[in-house]
Parts: sequence; C-alpha cells; structure tokens
Amino acid sequence: MASPRTITRYEPNVRRRAGKHTDEGHDLGVPGGLAALSLDALSSVAYGPEAAIVVLVAAGTGAISWMVPVMVVITTILVILIFSYTQVIAAHPEGGGAYAVGKANLGRWPAMLGAASLVVDYVLTVAVSLAVGAASLGSVFPSLSHHLLLVALIGLVLLTTVNMFGIAESAKLLMLPAAVFVISIFGVLIVGAFHPHPVAVIGTAETFPHTSALNLILILKAFSNGCTAITGVEAIANGVPAFRQPRVRTAQRTELSLGALLAVMLVGLAILIKAHGVVPRGGVTILAQVTAGAFGKGAAFYVANLATALVLGLAANTSFGGLPVLMSLLAKDHRLPHLFYLRAERPVYRYAIVVLAMLSALLLVAVKAQTQRLIPLFTIGVFIGFTISQVGLVRYWVTDRPPGWPARAALNGLGATLTALAVVVAVLTKFLAGAWTVAIAIPALILLFSRIEGYYAGVAKELKLGKTPPHPTKRASIVVVPASTVNMLTEQAISAALSLGETVVAVAVGGDEDDCASIKHAWDDWDPGVAIEVLIDPHRSLIQTVLRYVKLIQDEDATIMVLIPEIIPAKRRHEILHNQRGRLLESVLKGRTDVVIAVLPFHIHD
Repeated sequence: MASPRTITRYEPNVRRRAGKHTDEGHDLGVPGGLAALSLDALSSVAYGPEAAIVVLVAAGTGAISWMVPVMVVITTILVILIFSYTQVIAAHPEGGGAYAVGKANLGRWPAMLGAASLVVDYVLTVAVSLAVGAASLGSVFPSLSHHLLLVALIGLVLLTTVNMFGIAESAKLLMLPAAVFVISIFGVLIVGAFHPHPVAVIGTAETFPHTSALNLILILKAFSNGCTAITGVEAIANGVPAFRQPRVRTAQRTELSLGALLAVMLVGLAILIKAHGVVPRGGVTILAQVTAGAFGKGAAFYVANLATALVLGLAANTSFGGLPVLMSLLAKDHRLPHLFYLRAERPVYRYAIVVLAMLSALLLVAVKAQTQRLIPLFTIGVFIGFTISQVGLVRYWVTDRPPGWPARAALNGLGATLTALAVVVAVLTKFLAGAWTVAIAIPALILLFSRIEGYYAGVAKELKLGKTPPHPTKRASIVVVPASTVNMLTEQAISAALSLGETVVAVAVGGDEDDCASIKHAWDDWDPGVAIEVLIDPHRSLIQTVLRYVKLIQDEDATIMVLIPEIIPAKRRHEILHNQRGRLLESVLKGRTDVVIAVLPFHIHD
C-alpha cells in the first residue's frame, strides 16, 4: 500500500534466493508481477467500498445511491495514478519509493516526510489487512466473528514467525490465491448482475437512524474512506528490478493491467451494492454479502471468502518485506539506529520485523481489530507517499528535460494535485475520527529521524570521520585481573594476562583483615609470579572494589586493561546457577571508565 512497501517488496526476496543482486530471479511477467507486487492493491477492494458505504448510510439507506458516483471519482483518480506511475517506472527503472524519490529529487525534509508516512502506512497495512481478513473468516464461520481480535493476532504471530526465519515469497505460490480471488470477484460481478441468487441475506440486521443529512461533508467523508481502495498501486513502479526484460515495458504493462482490474472491480461492486441495496450487517462484510447474493452459501461462497482472507493475509505480509528494507535505508542514512541495518544469520532484518509486529499488535488491540476504527487512520499516510512520489517526478522531468517532458510533468503534476487534495480532505473529514493520531505520529517520526541524524553527526564530529588521525603511540600497559579464590579459572586468566600486557595485577576483595590475610596466604602458596592487591570492602563487592582500584591507577601514560574471567556452562539453562558478576562488572566499567575490557570465557564441559 504505500510507497516504500514498494521500495523492495519483491527484490529482498530475490536477494534471499539468489544470494546477491543479479539478473537471476528477475523474471516476473505480468501475471507474476500482479501476484508478487499487487496483492495489497487488489485486496483493498475487500474494504474500500465498505469503508465508503458505512459513511453514507449515516444519512439513511437511500444515500447508497451516491455509492456509484463516489466510486467513479475514486476510479478516475486511480486511472490517473496508474498512468502517472507508468512514468515513475520510466524515470526510476531501478525502483524506489517515496523516500528514495524524495531524497533524489526533493531533498532532506520531503524525504523524511515520505519515510514517516510510509512507516505509518506499513503498520496500518498489517493491521487493516489482518482485521479485514479476520472479518472475512467471521463471515464464513460465524463463531469466529466474536473473536476477531484473537484471529487477527494469531495471523500476526504466524506472519512474524515466518518472516523471522527469512522464508521468501514466491510469485508462483502467490499466483494461485491471487487468481482465485480475482476470478471470484469477477464471478460475483457477472452472476450478481444477471442472476442474483435468492439466498443473499447473511449476518444480522442493523438499524441506521438518520444521524446526518446527506451533504457535501458526508460525501467527502465517504470519498476519503473509499480512497483506501486504491492504495498499493505504486508497488509495481517500485519493484521494477524484479521484472523480466524489457523490465520497463513489462512493469508498465503490469501497472496498466492492475489499473484495469481495479477499475472494473471497484465500479462493478459499487453498481451491485446500489442495485441490490446492500447495507452493512452485523457479523459479515459487505463483500461477503455481495458474494452470497451472487453464489448463495454454497461451496463458491466459501471458496471466495477464504481466498479473500488468504489474500488479505498475504497483503499484510508485504509490509514485512518492505518496512525492514525502508528502515535499513534510514539506518544507512543515519536517521534510525544502526542496528536496523544489521541482518541476522539468516538474511532478514529481525529488529525491524519485531518492531513492526509489536506496533501492529498494539494497534490491533487498541481498536479491537475493528476495521472501521482503522480506516480513518489509513488514507493520510498512503496519499502523502503518493504526493511526494509525484512531486519528485515533476522535479525530475523539469530538471532533466528528456524528450516529451512537458506532457510527463503535466501527468505527474495532475497526480500530485489530486493526491494532495485527497490528503487535505482526509485530514479535514477524519481528524476527529482518529486521523489526529496520524497527524501527530508523522511529525513525531520526522523529528525522531532528525534528532537521530543530529546525534550521528555529533558522533562523526567527535570521531573526526573523514579526517586523518594522528599516528598511534605505544604506551605502557597494565592488566588488572579480578580474582577470588585460587583455581583453574584464575590460572587461565593470569596466563592470558601475562600474554597481553607488561604489568599484571590481580585484585581481590575481603570483608575484613582476616579475609584479606587468608586470600594473601593462598596466593603466596600458589606463587604465580604476579602481585595481588587485596582490598577491604565490608559488603565484599568485587565490582565496586575493582572500579575503585581502576580509577586509582588510571594514568594518561599507561593503558589499563581489565581481563574478566567468566564461566560458560555447557547448557544455557545452567547460566542461572552462576552469578553474573562478570557481566555486571563489564557493564559498570564501560559506563564509568575508559579502560580496555576483555572477557576470558571458561567453558564447563558435560
């Protein structure tokens, strides 16, 4: 759904499969491209029309007659966006999203605005897709309609687990559910138009009092909600490297095919909803009602709704491919913590996956997986990404001026104008319904990116990155070894210390004079050739004792190293049986001194 999801929704999986960015695996044709990159766009027909009709019925069931005009306007914007994104494909065949386009053509702040809106969009994509998927299952299995939050959270856990292990998407695997979904929608449109099934009433009846008069504001609200039906159309434009040669032409054909499919499905569903007077009912979705009206409640009804739920789940999964890549790009640009740029042993960004899962879970719990509470949050971030991409392309055409640039700039300019107006309408009509949270979240994320970027700039200045440092100098070294009793752990630590530094000192702690004398006596009997300092501490705190001793001997003319011996048990569960004094000492020394810290592991064998 929003721009960055597209940054590399498919390409990361190509890299996982091929091991590096080569032409191997870049073989998506039009059907494969629709399956791999357009599930979130295609699946949005499951909730876009419903989001619009829920607003219209506030003026009474007669207001449903406005459903078709609203969807026609939305479809018109869709068509303009589709043609506009074919220009994005031509201008940026290397792929990219609102962040990449903004960074290349508009500068720092627009790029961060695009990134912030897309982070919000990714989280909302997961939450909305899983919530609608749960509602679709509830339409088929009524017992689940009372546990939508649990169903959505189970789906989130499954998606998170799969992505943590780096299991790549496969276009071939995605083509079957995508094809079943599209065929079922077209089947609904054809059968529902010419031979509506008599068994069409499912769910429980709801009353719709006239809470509002049908006016421009209500129509604009319905338009704003319905715009969720055209999210995700930028995915193909940003996944061009995954297509087969000629990539630009293949990607453009796929983009146009997506536009044609979406346009027919949206207008067709709107016409059916108006023709049959379909209104929201309890426990079922609008799409499920229309499907029942066409197929009845036989096998076709179950297949269509199960395919819808599966496609929605797969649409949510695209965020797990896109957001981690976006966060890695932000981390690379020093606008997020660098840990988001790290990959685990398997080639996945696990930190970003965990963050996405946690934020999505919190959002689902906050709204109790109710789709209509999520929809008001959705459009703003998506259309901000659209606008930045289009404005960035206008700047690109005007700057480079290739042949035919005025027409291209005009097309992208029209797309930017319409999507910007959609953002304004969404903010004005949805602000009190929950959009205020997005209006706060996006600037907060921009501020976060900026502050993190400022921090890293300060670190770079402190490290004098890019400048030649002075020549290193050799200094005297003192190795401090924390010790307790004389044993094999102590022997290995002293042996290692003698190999590391010129002067080695063991440090021990005693609770009183008798303890100190006992420790010194055992040390003298062993006679390792290394001096020991036994310090008195009534609490027998080795950590505080070593810290005081290190501060006491700190000298600018000598390098101090503390060698911490640590027992490593054979089984992880046995770690709790050993004190964590070594790790605590390491943490304290890191925070309060500038000494070199080394850890000597002593492995206990079974």
